[in-house]
Amino acid sequence: MLRRICFAAGRSAEVGQAPDPVPGPGQLLVRAEAVGAGVGLVRLLAAAGERGERVRPGGEVVGTVVALGPDVAGFAVGDRVGGVVFEDAFADVVVADPRLVSPVPAEVDAGAALALVRGGLIALSMLRAGRFTPGESVLVTAAASGTGHLAVQLARALGAARVVAAVGSADKAGFVRECGADEVVTYAQPSWGDPVDVVLDGVGGDAMQHGVDTLAPFGRLVAFSAGGGSVDVASLLGDAKSVIGFTIGRLNRTRPELVERHRAELWDLLAAGRLHPRHTDFPLEQVTEAIELVAARANLGRVVLRTG
Repeated sequence: MLRRICFAAGRSAEVGQAPDPVPGPGQLLVRAEAVGAGVGLVRLLAAAGERGERVRPGGEVVGTVVALGPDVAGFAVGDRVGGVVFEDAFADVVVADPRLVSPVPAEVDAGAALALVRGGLIALSMLRAGRFTPGESVLVTAAASGTGHLAVQLARALGAARVVAAVGSADKAGFVRECGADEVVTYAQPSWGDPVDVVLDGVGGDAMQHGVDTLAPFGRLVAFSAGGGSVDVASLLGDAKSVIGFTIGRLNRTRPELVERHRAELWDLLAAGRLHPRHTDFPLEQVTEAIELVAARANLGRVVLRTG
């Protein structure tokens, strides 16, 4: 029997017992070491709570393959993997689609690995989508988040001349400076400082237009927030600015070879000591506390639930 969490009436978590799942055709069974809790989970639970639904959501997982379903190639029992599962991520053992997980080096801590397998992949892929080149300047919104703090570190590691971190409150300034930010601004400030070449926006809403207004001529804003937002097209024209939409799901489905190169680059940067994923850990049973931390926008880096 394994522990499995079901969420009822919003963020109310129920820890129950369930039989070990059996992998079907084309599936892996993974014994989890760590599971991630992020803003996407908070939004999903809020929506489910409004509808009065009980949910067993998916999410990011790092763990070890313990069984293979029929017709699985490229993986073996004992492989360490990380990625995304669509359902029942908050459990000791999860069913995974091989297309959505990838190898994780044995020597990497589970919390650091969890931060990189999705948040790090998104951050690096956004910089590439924004055609960032060494010597350019970068502004990152939601810079203290699980993805944002890695985007700050990656911009610095890849040769940014100047990195600006945009955060919701000034008390996060020390954290993002430790991650490599040269300057820190808050969303409430009327100006976000001197123009930048690339903006990575994970906030949406009014932040999108603010980011566009901060772009230098020929600057690019990469939007990856699910929070929506709009931009005045006239504000793009005179200085030939552009807005690029981004989702890692589309990239993974259509350009898997590019995603694999980004993953390899992330592990290389980590091994070289040029990336330092930051995370706050909770035991699985304290999932409610972990979610409340994210919902309050008080987390610094990734929030990780340890299943050991």
